[in-house]
Amino acid sequence: MSDLASRVLLIDDDARLPELLTSYLEQNGVALSHAADGPRGLQALEQGAFDAVLLDVMMPGMDGLEVVKRLRAKSNVPVIMLTARGDETDRVVGLELGADDYVAKPFSPRELLARLKAVLRRSRPDVVAQQLSVANISVDVGSRVATVAGKAVELTGLEFDILVALLRRPGRVIPRDALLKEAGRSDIVVGERTVDVHISHLRQKLGDDPPKLIKTVRGVGYVLAKE
Repeated sequence: MSDLASRVLLIDDDARLPELLTSYLEQNGVALSHAADGPRGLQALEQGAFDAVLLDVMMPGMDGLEVVKRLRAKSNVPVIMLTARGDETDRVVGLELGADDYVAKPFSPRELLARLKAVLRRSRPDVVAQQLSVANISVDVGSRVATVAGKAVELTGLEFDILVALLRRPGRVIPRDALLKEAGRSDIVVGERTVDVHISHLRQKLGDDPPKLIKTVRGVGYVLAKE
């Protein structure tokens, strides 16, 4: 289905799920491929180009959290975790490891498609390019490219969105609970610790260690230094 707009890989040991999703997603411009376990999913990602990954957390052998950990070492392809309803721990850990979003099982195909479209929009937005820069850090919002001193930096989708939120409010303290909302990610419900982990990852990738650019305001949140 090369004429379809998006190619998505489902990694899930439930053989019924691709049967339920394939037809609905194809009608909405998404070509779905399926891998029945983590190792086969990683192999499929090595061999083909996908626009996004739907990844089940609970799988025998290599679980979804291990898959996203290995995947993030090589790729920034958007990942939506499929988690058990009410299992907040898996959601938080998945996001900390670099997943972009989550959907709780059981879910409707319509809900999944809405989440998928949102992730794909963020990964390749058809908006007018916007350049933001502070100090030696610059981002092109349209192409979703971040650079430090002119050198491109690999960021996950959520890390990029948080960086853009900070760059749009230099010198302004953004509370932890408001940071995801500022980043346009209010659909993700996580604790303050998850935000802290993403800030830590950002600092490492931006070379901001010890922190001089992204400063912690104890008990409140974070601020991007103007200078």
